Amino acid sequence: MAHEKNHDYHILAPSPWPLLGAFSAFIMFFGSVLWMNDSGLGMAMALIGFAGVLYTMYVWWAEVVVEGNTGDHTPVVQIGLRYGVILFITSEVMFFVAWFWAFFRASLFPIADYAGGVWPPEGIETLDAWHLPLINTLILLCSGAAATWAHHALAHDNDRKGLKNGLILSILLGMLFTVFQVYEYAHATFSFGGNVYGGTFFMATGFHGFHVIVGTIFLAICLFRAQKGHFTQESHIGFEAAAWYWHFVDVVWLFLFAAIYIWGG
Repeated sequence: MAHEKNHDYHILAPSPWPLLGAFSAFIMFFGSVLWMNDSGLGMAMALIGFAGVLYTMYVWWAEVVVEGNTGDHTPVVQIGLRYGVILFITSEVMFFVAWFWAFFRASLFPIADYAGGVWPPEGIETLDAWHLPLINTLILLCSGAAATWAHHALAHDNDRKGLKNGLILSILLGMLFTVFQVYEYAHATFSFGGNVYGGTFFMATGFHGFHVIVGTIFLAICLFRAQKGHFTQESHIGFEAAAWYWHFVDVVWLFLFAAIYIWGG
């Protein structure tokens, strides 16, 4: 009865989590700046702030899960949540545009001061795009297809077994992608520091790797929720957000593969 209402909107109760999240993020970034400037308190402040951010994420999203399971995510509310996910992914696109911009700026105009006038810079042995990077591309595409299978199984057929199997396969392939990426980094002949090629390469592909890890965790949480009976054919906005995020990760990798591994090499 507490959730019964005569309108389609969900009026949120006063919550401490936005304030706690903002305060924790400030402490984390302020501590990170001090840490980078060799301040003794910087590392401790950054870790405390990071712990606060993680705690805020956990308790806030736990409340959102409860709202979804108790009927508060009406069709109108789901539209707003989808808009939020779209705006978040758009901001992530702009984040990666910055790294692509840095790579193309350095490669199209290889100034002698930092690239020796040629691209790739002399002494850089680039990675073979048609070896491990191609394998990782196929792995990530198959993982995206498995996530689509899971989504289709739930949304169209109400097939919970297909939902779980698709999620399991997608998660395992995402983990395999990360393992191969770490192997590639360990065997690269260039490093992050000392040259613009290594800097742009590792920043672009490294941040993508971080997003793969986040997406894998996102899908794993969806699998855990599916095992507990969460998500219905009509209401599964949490899983839908995870699937959209995973497809975003797929598309970014395709651009990285084409631009950095093939063209940039």
